[in-house]
Amino acid sequence: MNVVLIDAGGANIGSVRYAFERLGVDARISADVAEIAAADRVVLPGVGAAAAGMARLRELGLVELVRSLRQPVLGVCLGMQLLFEGSDEGDVDCLGLLPGRVRRMPAAPGLRVPHMGWNGLSILHGDPLLEGIEDGASAYFVHGYAAPVGEYTLAACTHGQAFSAVVRQGNRMGAQFHPERSAAVGARLLANFLEMRA
Repeated sequence: MNVVLIDAGGANIGSVRYAFERLGVDARISADVAEIAAADRVVLPGVGAAAAGMARLRELGLVELVRSLRQPVLGVCLGMQLLFEGSDEGDVDCLGLLPGRVRRMPAAPGLRVPHMGWNGLSILHGDPLLEGIEDGASAYFVHGYAAPVGEYTLAACTHGQAFSAVVRQGNRMGAQFHPERSAAVGARLLANFLEMRA
């Protein structure tokens, strides 16, 4: 299995790579267009701000490449948010692979933003990406912006209000939580991603 992690400057890229290693896969980190295009699976990790993430993809000349990929693509945390049309974080246009706009999570009394820690998943649609992950299973989140719930949402989570926790539209998928820090749930999601049909 040829898995490539796009080197878009995400601080979590090393831990995502190690999570694949634990599954027996030696995922390569690359910003090379040809290497990414030839991969069986492509992962877009990310931690940080949307504007900086998109600037990095543009600087590397990878925006059109990511938009054109036909193999399974998984965005993780910020990487998932970049799959959407735009983000209020820096008021930036994103990849436009999923409809909708990422918004700042609203603060409220007793509600901590950024959302940080373990939270339960509400499964909305069965999908091979969620095979073996039960409704209510907990995953680890760290984020202050979130994508709305839409027809692409496989699993939602609530922190003040509902947001997309796992998304999929065709070959484009994403997890707002950190699979590499979400124990068995995260490992299962990554294993399911590896088993997806191209």
